[in-house]
Amino acid sequence: MKNNQDILVEKIRQLELISRSLEPSFELRKKWTDKSTTFAYHFIDSLPNGKAFQLFGSQKDNFVLNNNALLPHEISEVLKELEEHLITQGLNPASGGHLGYIPGGGIYAGVLGDYLAAVTNQYAGIFYGGPAAVKIENELIRWLCNLVGYPASSHGNLASGGSIANLIAIVTAKEARQIRAAEIPKLCIYLTEQVHHCVHKAIRICGLGEANTRFVPMDPACRMNVEALKQMVHEDKSQGLKPFLVVGSAGTTDTGAIDPLDAIADIAEAENLWFHVDAAYGGFFILCELEQRNGRPLKEAFKGMERSDSLAIDPHKGLFLSYGLGAVLVKDVASLYKAHYYKAAYMQDTLTSQEELSPADLSPELTKHFRGLRLWLPLKLYGINPFKACLEEKILLCRYFYEEVSKLGFETGPYPETSVCIYRYVPETGDANEFNQQIVNYIVNDGRVFVSSTSLNEVFWIRIAILSFRSHLEIINTYLEVLKSALKEAMDKQ
Repeated sequence: MKNNQDILVEKIRQLELISRSLEPSFELRKKWTDKSTTFAYHFIDSLPNGKAFQLFGSQKDNFVLNNNALLPHEISEVLKELEEHLITQGLNPASGGHLGYIPGGGIYAGVLGDYLAAVTNQYAGIFYGGPAAVKIENELIRWLCNLVGYPASSHGNLASGGSIANLIAIVTAKEARQIRAAEIPKLCIYLTEQVHHCVHKAIRICGLGEANTRFVPMDPACRMNVEALKQMVHEDKSQGLKPFLVVGSAGTTDTGAIDPLDAIADIAEAENLWFHVDAAYGGFFILCELEQRNGRPLKEAFKGMERSDSLAIDPHKGLFLSYGLGAVLVKDVASLYKAHYYKAAYMQDTLTSQEELSPADLSPELTKHFRGLRLWLPLKLYGINPFKACLEEKILLCRYFYEEVSKLGFETGPYPETSVCIYRYVPETGDANEFNQQIVNYIVNDGRVFVSSTSLNEVFWIRIAILSFRSHLEIINTYLEVLKSALKEAMDKQ
């Protein structure tokens, strides 16, 4: 007669037979990989002839995990489902025709980094558990600090994107200034209406929602007016309030404008403000060797960025990587650590080695996959020059578009500092906002390219954001032709 332990072992063996199916054989791994690779190659090769946007129908019955869906399926069947529903609906962010919002990247070398990170399943949260992964990510952070002019004593974290990067920075600022709940209603935070909305979310999430948010006026180029900032700070101090934080932008989402960072840094230092720069979109343009419209080096527009206390910058934007990699850089590493670390009893073994700071002690994340490999591998394979060339190409394409769209009779916004341009057509009669909405509708329905719109002071503008590594001159010329057709149709409807 079997005893309880024998019965337990028998049950374990039965379950093992089923669970081992999660470790497929070499032949099955090769089949799945080959099929998936063929799918990926076909997807990439079809991009030039595909659409950037396709109007989508209801997704109600797609991807439903009912009982049938949770049975094993052949890889070909699964990939077919993805092809029919995933990449033929809505926006195709991998397309060079993606000229809306802020395009992401997707360079193939970064894809390989993600693949290897997932296969090796390295844990990049604690140095003790993943020393090589943590070392690589920390070296990338040191490279980024050096790029923006931060001292060697600075550090940061590779986050999922600008939202978490900005959150980490503002939480650190709160810790550094030892802000307590009772004084939050007297705090003042200064930013423009052009600051990215994730900064507002970060302010709310980290408990500063009751602080006084001051919207600093802008100059005609949509950059922060530093004289207005100085006056607002002085007025708030005279009212017994406590100026705390100023947020500058190095490339706004709406217009691509770069705030006067050096002048903001002067005020921040004089008034003891924590100075944070959101450079998620525009920060990597500091690599460019181009000149501004005034003939001065573009790098000068970023002067003062190195004087900030913290900074957010997104490799999945300016370095053309797939979505999911932003970075926060901070000078006050002690406050960064104090705001985020936690020591759990079951993690006591990890304290034996402190050769490198552990990412889990510097961000809200504890479980952290090796996302840095998607940046490290492309830099090793390509070097930096192709990235610099691609960034410069995008700026020049935007300048080219700015001139060409003006020739079509469109009113243009500020001359592009980076790779974003806003423009609108003002008809002789009728509502201009409605007229430009019709133009956008035509472009979206055409689908060869995708652009987005924005509103500044209740004025409707069309935006072009050129940052996809697959966006080249042919794409911009195609868009200009689409724009001509859109304009003609809108005029015919008047």
